[in-house]
Amino acid sequence: MSISASLLPEFDHEMATARTVIERVPADKFGYKPHEKSMSMGTLAGHIAEMPAWVVPTLAQDSLDIAGYQPPSLASPAEVLAKFDANVAAARAALAAAADDAFFKNWSLKNGDKTLMTMPKIAVVRTFVLNHVIHHRGQLSVYLRLNNLSVPSIYGPSADEGSMG
Repeated sequence: MSISASLLPEFDHEMATARTVIERVPADKFGYKPHEKSMSMGTLAGHIAEMPAWVVPTLAQDSLDIAGYQPPSLASPAEVLAKFDANVAAARAALAAAADDAFFKNWSLKNGDKTLMTMPKIAVVRTFVLNHVIHHRGQLSVYLRLNNLSVPSIYGPSADEGSMG
């Protein structure tokens, strides 16, 4: 089995679950922050929507320079879901097309002339895409709970959904 074939079921599952959490974000809570140091609910959902986009430059390039980068401004739940869906589709296609040897090449994240990190592309996909989505999806589920909004089943039943899925 190829590396991409072994990653795709996990990617599909985690992205579908992330989408379910993002779907629960209502427009009237987009600006909600549990603390002044926290991201707003809309910004957090947008950050999750953006993360799958890292797969494409990770597999296609040897580095990415984030100097001057500004995240997209997503103003509504519909915009967040559209960005998420587009990024997941592009990421899935890139993963499916990747040859095994591509995953073992090093990739660097740069900020201008400074290299922030270098690691194998497989580690970037697992850590900075999959694990990162999972981490922020967990944060977003807490934001939902703090607003008495329904939290979906993630790895098992939630208090709002007594069964899987």
